[in-house]
Amino acid sequence: MAETIRRPGLDDQGFIAREGSLARVPDVFRPVVAAARDGLLEVFGPRLHSAYLYGSIPRGTARVGRSDLDLLVALRDEPADADRHAVRTLGEAVDKEFPQIDGVGTLLYGRDRLLGELERYDLAWFVACLCTPLLGEDLAEHLPRYRPDSLLARETNGDLALWLPRWRKRIADAEDTEEARRPLVRFMSRHLVRTGFTLVMPRWNGWTSDLREMAEVCGTYYPERAAQLRTAARYGQEPAGDPEALRSYVDDLGPWLADEYARVHGVKAPRPED
Repeated sequence: MAETIRRPGLDDQGFIAREGSLARVPDVFRPVVAAARDGLLEVFGPRLHSAYLYGSIPRGTARVGRSDLDLLVALRDEPADADRHAVRTLGEAVDKEFPQIDGVGTLLYGRDRLLGELERYDLAWFVACLCTPLLGEDLAEHLPRYRPDSLLARETNGDLALWLPRWRKRIADAEDTEEARRPLVRFMSRHLVRTGFTLVMPRWNGWTSDLREMAEVCGTYYPERAAQLRTAARYGQEPAGDPEALRSYVDDLGPWLADEYARVHGVKAPRPED
């Protein structure tokens, strides 16, 4: 009998293990996390259901001066434009106060959406597996366990075809400068590498959040795209305002990936905002 390969990121039962913890937050970032936590309590008060960290800081892999602080906030009701403005203002204040981070990104949703059936294999999975509880009741207590299967692949990243026209518009509208292109390269690089990884995730049967490992895993199954994926992983961590990279993302790698994703896993269920 062939030996079963034990992949990383899974528990003994083959479910995706929750990554990150407050114990893994490096000491240099603890004041940043504390300031964000206190700011969220001040901004939202009793409307705040829960808040979470995600990304490199709770995984313990953040780099001083390079990594951003990533937050997900769940309100007891649906957020309004004023709430989105408030978290942007808070993020800007925290970013300005603490030079050890390079920006703050906050995802803001209502509790009911996060627990709704439509998000069961997308945002809910994200909370249950990739988010570290910071404040309030942990929504993961109300959610199922997740395996790295085709349903999860489809519902997490099976909407790339919808993103590509929006990306083209963002590129066209951006100033023709290195500084303006750099955040676009970073965001799109990360999105494409993660989509490439989840394309092959069910075959690989494991989980990782490391961009370089994601690129290598996908490149194993699609060697003709391996070099592009490695470059995108590098730009996801060390972005450069490369206009050729942006063009290749929306004219070559992105369209190929969207078509292959639809062929292998199908298309993600539409959301109201789509």
